[in-house]
Amino acid sequence: MTPLKCFVGYLLTNSVAMNAGAGEKPGIGTFASLGLAPILCKAAESLGWKKPSEIQLQSVPYAIKGRDIIGLAKTGSGKTGAFCLPILHMLLARQQRLFALIITPTRELALQIGEQIDALGSTIGVTTSVLVGGIDMLDQAISIARKPHVIVATPGRLLDHLENTKGFNLHNVKHLVLDEADRMLSMDFEEELNKILEIIPSDGRQTSLYSATMTSKVTKLQRASLVEPVKIEVSHVYQTVSTLLQQYIFVPAKFKDCYLAYIMSEFEGQGIIIFAATHNHVKTTALILKNLGFSVTCLHGGMTQQHRMNALNKFKAGHRKILVATDVASRGIDIPRVDLVINLDVPDKGKDYIHRVGRTARAGRSGRAITCVTQYDVEKYQRIETLLGEKLKVFAAPKSSVMILLERVCQAQKYAAQTIREEKQARTGKTRKRKVVHGHKNSVSRKRKKKE
Repeated sequence: MTPLKCFVGYLLTNSVAMNAGAGEKPGIGTFASLGLAPILCKAAESLGWKKPSEIQLQSVPYAIKGRDIIGLAKTGSGKTGAFCLPILHMLLARQQRLFALIITPTRELALQIGEQIDALGSTIGVTTSVLVGGIDMLDQAISIARKPHVIVATPGRLLDHLENTKGFNLHNVKHLVLDEADRMLSMDFEEELNKILEIIPSDGRQTSLYSATMTSKVTKLQRASLVEPVKIEVSHVYQTVSTLLQQYIFVPAKFKDCYLAYIMSEFEGQGIIIFAATHNHVKTTALILKNLGFSVTCLHGGMTQQHRMNALNKFKAGHRKILVATDVASRGIDIPRVDLVINLDVPDKGKDYIHRVGRTARAGRSGRAITCVTQYDVEKYQRIETLLGEKLKVFAAPKSSVMILLERVCQAQKYAAQTIREEKQARTGKTRKRKVVHGHKNSVSRKRKKKE
């Protein structure tokens, strides 16, 4: 008998007494006060969750009663716990394989949610399968065949399995979660989501939709998938947390790397995420910082899934102090030790700024965000201040101190350019070699056909 089955009888006979604490009412604002099974309350506490966040306080009681949920909350507000805890609570009573499906926009977020479910459900035998791109489909098919309790997936890979993996279906799924719905739709997953919703039966299914923003597309998705939902909105969706110190620094574009090196030296040893706009800028910046002696790794969509996971794990474990990334790392990823977020490139959209700086100052902790503004970024930066409704403070960086680093930074820039050039030449050489070999085979084949 699995740990999950063993615990069910114990839960049903003792949960009322345990929740009441032998005649005592659970404290208001605690996980027990939400009606969750005691073992899940202990699991949450073991993860360092001292008390429920606002979104958890408001949504969990409705969710465990089976209501559809629309949850709107700012980044870092505890949305993942708000849907994971009710799923595990209801799973205890239902004991069903392929019970819940969680769909999320990015691979990193899917993997993180899978880890969180595993951690919360470790004492009750919950099994999870994560379906994301960049990983062998056969390995994932084997995982699906074991019929896990919960599947966490990105839309594209989930649809691949639904269409191509023999015997796999989600006809009996009882709980569907659409996480970061606004981003999924902005990433053009609308077609995939529509197909998935057509495949999954709506009868007897509970659906939760969580998002940071309520766009017209999200409203359309809500109408297509939810039945009489409870709408829960916590704070203003464009608000940053009060424990976050937000600053800007005006830098001439040609000396941006110099100013970045200065900031790195000022905060050396702290956990830092640097956001850049493109794959190439991420890679170049990481090489420059590496040459300057900083402990750095990078993360962007152009990397293989294995390399992305390795980079993120190194940063999470503290083996690398600095992560240079594109917006692939801007949503949902929870790394407690991030002390500073740097916007090396000002984001085009204000809400992207909100999500980036939300990687620090999470769960009541303090943090700092510094945005580098060049002469070409003033308009974008002003839009961010308008969105926030406040003027950011200046981060002081004396020009004389910054320019001392110029010669060393120039050398690092040359190193980065040379490294990228050599890598490109190596890739080009391999491509040409393959073409030559392929052409040789074709010529041999034509000669044989001619002889015949």
